[in-house]
Order: sequence, then structure tokens, then C-alpha cells
Amino acid sequence: MMENLGEVMMEIRRRQRMKPRMPTELVGFWKGEDLLDSKPVRSNTIVFRTRGCYWAQKGGCTMCGYTYDAAITPPTADDLIAQYRSVEDRIDGSVVKLFTSGSFLDKGEVPEKARDEILSSLSKKASKVIVETRPEFVTDKALDEAKKYVERLEVAIGLETSSDKIRIECINKNFLFMDFVNASETAKRHGVTTKAYLLLKPPFIDEKDALDDMVKSVLDAAPYAGTISINLCNVQRGTIVDELFRKKAYRPPWLWTIVEIIRRVHGKTGAIIMSDPLAAGSPRGPHNCYRCDHAFADAIRKYSITQDISVFDRLGCECRASWEKVLELEAWTFGAPLIY
Repeated sequence: MMENLGEVMMEIRRRQRMKPRMPTELVGFWKGEDLLDSKPVRSNTIVFRTRGCYWAQKGGCTMCGYTYDAAITPPTADDLIAQYRSVEDRIDGSVVKLFTSGSFLDKGEVPEKARDEILSSLSKKASKVIVETRPEFVTDKALDEAKKYVERLEVAIGLETSSDKIRIECINKNFLFMDFVNASETAKRHGVTTKAYLLLKPPFIDEKDALDDMVKSVLDAAPYAGTISINLCNVQRGTIVDELFRKKAYRPPWLWTIVEIIRRVHGKTGAIIMSDPLAAGSPRGPHNCYRCDHAFADAIRKYSITQDISVFDRLGCECRASWEKVLELEAWTFGAPLIY
């Protein structure tokens, strides 16, 4: 019998097959848009293939399948530099985001040599650099070293929720809200801004509880994060969410829900509120009735760049009645989605 979520995740991960990849091969690179000084600008996202998140190697988070992008053989510093060089000439964004399947500031994942060379190059190419990291790696030493190269630096932390109970018991994240607060305050002392990633509808909570938790989490995180990105949970392979989805015990969030959350928090935080509903309109991604999903996803992305709440004014679909019924009754279905 499994004793905790970490053990369950370890058992699921043992069953997965990982494709062998060259240690110099990036996970991904793409161009998009972001906000800089409240204005839309070009952005580039670089996802490095590292040894992976140290916490995922102990089981990790219930919804996260990014660990399967990790390299089977840990890349060296020179390998990571080669990954960066493979896209260096394509970088043309004012904002550059550096992701791994774990934490860019974890020296066990991104050695100092690679970190310094990448940031040194970006100092000549980007107006702002965003690095994704867990809060325990946001230290005075790490930020001192990073700021030698990058003037405008932002740490992006997967807070997921301000509820310690949900973060530990539903997501298995293994840190507390105060850890996020302390990391944010450390960043502020170094002139580094903070971005909070929040997760809408982790497993084991219903749609209404997810909505209420996200509204509270946005308001709780806003004093510490200038930007809040609400990630809508999607179903990634090799996760507890995937296991529940296959058993028809989990449904990704409704797009009506994220629109309602944004309406409730808009203008109340002083923070930029963003959301990019990945896989929207697919069974494994956030969706309504499938007929209106494209219009909703477009409006959510447009709001993220414009912060204009009026983009939602023309949204409408008869499936709203079904969504409202889910909010009213799903708590009585003992964990089974009322509408799949």
C-alpha cells in the first residue's frame, strides 16, 4: 500500500519510457509576446534539457510531466552552453524566459559555468530575463551572481496556490507559502522582481473549490509578485492527473472558470494577471463545450497582453448553464466530474 503521493508518483514514473536525447539538444524554443513596462513586446522562451528537477526525482508534483523532458545522462555545463548556442542567433525578444524541467538557479541542474555564460550573452540581447526556479534556490548568493550579468531579472516561482493544504496534499509541492514570501523578499532586496505561477484545479478538488482557491491565491500572492500567471491544469502523461483522467475521475478546468476568476480579481491587485490556456479545447486541456473554446482561449490570451477586461464582454455560449450547474452540484458527486 502506498503511503504518500510521492511514492505514488515514483511508481508511476517507473512505468514510463524516456526517449534518449542528445545532451546538446534543447527541449524547445519559441517566440511569443509578453509585457514589459505594461507594453506588449516580443518574447523568446528557451527550455533547456537538464538532469531534471531534483524534487521530481523524489516523486514530484501530481500534475507535472515535464520531468520526462530531462536527459537520461545529466548534461555537462558545456552541453548546456551548446544547447543555448543552438538558438542564440534566433533570439530577438525584449523578454527572454529560461526554463528547465526544474530550477534554473539550482547549481546541481545548471552549473555555474553554464548559467554565467548564458546570462552574459543575454545581457547583450534582452531587456529582461525571466528564470524559472523553486523558492529554495532564490538566495542572496544566487541573485548576486546572476545580477552581475542581467540588470532586469525576474524569478518565476511555481507557487500554484496560497493554500498550504492544497499545495501539499493535492499537488505534493513540498514547500509552504512562507517559503514563497521569503524568496520574493530576498529577490526584492536585490532589485529582482517576482512572478508567481498559480495552478487552476489540481487533482482532488472540485470546480467551485478550484475557482474560490484561485481567487484567494491571486489576492494573497499579489503583494509579493508583480506578475501572476494562472496556469490551467492540463493532463500530462505519467502523472497522477493522467491516472485519474483515464479513470474518468478528473476533468480539466472549464474556460468559464478562468474568465470568472479574472473578472473577480481584475483591478484589485496591482499585479499583471496573465493566463495561457495550453491545450485549450482538447479533452486533456481546459475546455467548455468545444464549440466556444477557441473564442474563449483567444480572449484569455488577449487579456494577458492588453489587461483589458472588456475582451470578455462578447463571450457567451449556452454551455454556461452547464458550467453553473457544475459549480452548484459537483461537490455532491464525491470526486467524480459531473460533466466530463
